[in-house]
Amino acid sequence: MPRPAGPESGAAPAASPRAARLSWLRERGMGASILVAAISSAFGAVLLTATGYIAAIMRADPYIGQSGILAVVLMVMTVILVGVAVYVAAIVTANTFSTVVAGRTRRIALLRLIGASAMSQRAEVARQGLVVGVVGALAGLIAGIAVSAAGIALAETLLGVDDVGYGVLQPVLVIPAVIVALTTWVAAWVGSRRVLTVTPLQALGGSVEASHDSYASRRGRNGGAIGLFAAGAALLTGGILLGLVTPLGVVVAFFGGILSFTGLVLGSTMIMPPVLRLVGRLFGSSATARLAAENALRYPERSSRMAIGVVIGVTLVTMFAVALETVKSVVTASGGGEIDTEFNAVLDTFAGIMMGLVAVSAVIAAVGLVNLLTIGVVQRRRELGLLRSLGVSTGQVRRMVLLEAAHITIAAVVTGLVLGTAYGWAGAQSLLGSVAMPPAWTSPTLVVPAVPWGPVALIVVATAVLTLVAAVVPTRLATRVAPIEALAD
Repeated sequence: MPRPAGPESGAAPAASPRAARLSWLRERGMGASILVAAISSAFGAVLLTATGYIAAIMRADPYIGQSGILAVVLMVMTVILVGVAVYVAAIVTANTFSTVVAGRTRRIALLRLIGASAMSQRAEVARQGLVVGVVGALAGLIAGIAVSAAGIALAETLLGVDDVGYGVLQPVLVIPAVIVALTTWVAAWVGSRRVLTVTPLQALGGSVEASHDSYASRRGRNGGAIGLFAAGAALLTGGILLGLVTPLGVVVAFFGGILSFTGLVLGSTMIMPPVLRLVGRLFGSSATARLAAENALRYPERSSRMAIGVVIGVTLVTMFAVALETVKSVVTASGGGEIDTEFNAVLDTFAGIMMGLVAVSAVIAAVGLVNLLTIGVVQRRRELGLLRSLGVSTGQVRRMVLLEAAHITIAAVVTGLVLGTAYGWAGAQSLLGSVAMPPAWTSPTLVVPAVPWGPVALIVVATAVLTLVAAVVPTRLATRVAPIEALAD
């Protein structure tokens, strides 16, 4: 007679209650969200350590030790850069949880059917966001401290910097970790707003994304996006005009840029589908190309989530590159076509440092694209299985996923390059419009934007690499499952 299953019979032990409660961490998207939080937290820790270390070196210098201006400037730049990274991470996290919630539509509807409230389900998603934020922030804090310690040791050993007695373990390093954890929590809460629209009747269906018509009819969010963009555009214009009188116009333009860009992000479902439609026409009229293009047009919310993170990263990098190149061109023109070698070296060094720091936000955006594209393919298993059962080959499915990634990245890069050039010119104009630089400038005038073609080419190459990387995992997932198995889900 067969013995009952028990510890000695080889049966798998039951999962502990704690392991069951944390099983959602294995869900697609959670690992990448932890990585995004870790990158943001580590970035903040490294920047704060670098700022504190430079300030300590300055205090030890007998000539500039009493001047606090540079320290204040460094701190302001640190706050701005960390804020930008957290801003991008929050958008990526909110988009991730929005996509995850869309994939849980049936489960949430079943829970609603047996009496669970929408608010309780949303609170559960928010708690998951808090756990993800805390885990990622702590991992990033540890990694940031380790990188900072290695950087200080490298500076003292290889660069010959004197030991100023600066300790790496500073209480201030906890601040970015706490901010990242709380921001991830809030982003999960914002991203889970879709839970409120799930009805018990949807328990009979699967993952449900909003169609183009239903999402376009959400007047509240679209109206808020238009209002933010209009207010930001007005401030941006005011900053440019004020910049013709005083360089302080750049402050007004800065806040105008934040508001207007936030409006563009919130209204991405109105902006990105037309751009995706135009890009889709470039890929021809083959069946796979049409399917890839239609995926973006059928579900604008999902495709806009994927694209907007890359738009943010490209816009930031392009904005700094255009602004610095414009400053260099203005200085060159004022010098009669030549620029001082030392000053040019300083500008290039500063540009390289700023581009490297801003690139962290672009990396966060790239992680978000790979993550959302992977989740999207997982949630479309039935659709892909149906295509396979209708005779679509594995190669065609692979090409369709690759074209979809190419559609999104190309549309996002083109949009980011346009926005980055506009914002970069606005920053340079509001800062330099009132500065007289003889003999080229004798009175306030309009600045002509200068496009740095080297960084632009680098962005295009990075986009091509990102498209290939973003399509690797989704392509494997799309072609691995048999048609019958996918249709049975």
